[in-house]
Amino acid sequence: MIQVEGLTKYYGNFKAIDSISFHADAGEIVGFLGPNGAGKTTTMRILAGYMPPSEGQASIAGFDVFEQSLEVRRRVGYLPETVPLYKELTVWQYVDYMASLRGMRGPERADRVDEVLEMVDMLDRADSLIASLSKGMRQRVGLAQALVHSPDVLILDEPTIGLDPRQVREVRELIRDLGQDRTVLLSTHILSEVNQLCSRILIINNGQIVAEDSPETLAARLEGATRFFVRVGNASPEEVAEALRDLETVTDVYPTDQGVEVTSGRDNDARPAVAAVIVNRSWDLLELRPLQMSLEDIFLRLTTDEDEMEFQQEEVA
Repeated sequence: MIQVEGLTKYYGNFKAIDSISFHADAGEIVGFLGPNGAGKTTTMRILAGYMPPSEGQASIAGFDVFEQSLEVRRRVGYLPETVPLYKELTVWQYVDYMASLRGMRGPERADRVDEVLEMVDMLDRADSLIASLSKGMRQRVGLAQALVHSPDVLILDEPTIGLDPRQVREVRELIRDLGQDRTVLLSTHILSEVNQLCSRILIINNGQIVAEDSPETLAARLEGATRFFVRVGNASPEEVAEALRDLETVTDVYPTDQGVEVTSGRDNDARPAVAAVIVNRSWDLLELRPLQMSLEDIFLRLTTDEDEMEFQQEEVA
């Protein structure tokens, strides 16, 4: 549904995005991650038709974003990080106005406005002035306007910003449901949100896509090793670590309060040998489970330059 090839955007002499390419399919929720100023919002604005690129191509649902902009806008719902709202209107009036701009007419329009306000839990505030709403409620109104025309593609820039924990959970469930038959491009700084919602992530840094895959695959690729956790019932972590250090397949052992973290080469799995040592010593093996880099680890590894990473490590030391 979304296809991007060699997209570039200059602001004067500054290159905000640099020849990026990616895709997002129907029924897929794709997380779009990157530090502030990396190019996320610029990319989303181009895809939503808010600004032209300097170079490259992009299409949505088979329509060219630049040559067939009107057709694209009919199929895209866009929620910017800061939602432009008319504060003098009521919630219902605003969403109804946005529906009219989308070409919706007749009683079906009023029914759809009620439907999306119920979806975002704002139907009971339909007659409230937008000026009287909290930031979180305004965010939900912005989500309603993005959904009102039943778009095939949703582009969401920080959709849960300003929401309380209950509202965050409800919006996540809504996005998950919407993503079953739509394409969702989701930008957020809440990495747990990406883990819960997205099957694939794009990481952009300094205007370039630096990674694209599932979190699990990226973790395996970046680690270059197999890590797992061992917990034994009748031996201390220090005893277990000492017994495992001499194994040829083990490259590192680190005792923790609860157990032992073991590292082996990606193509040289140490788990059978570790289990054998524990059984031969008549220890109780309570747990042996794989460990992976967290999404936060992946994000920092790919968006922090080497000099900055060394400085952070020195600070910790």
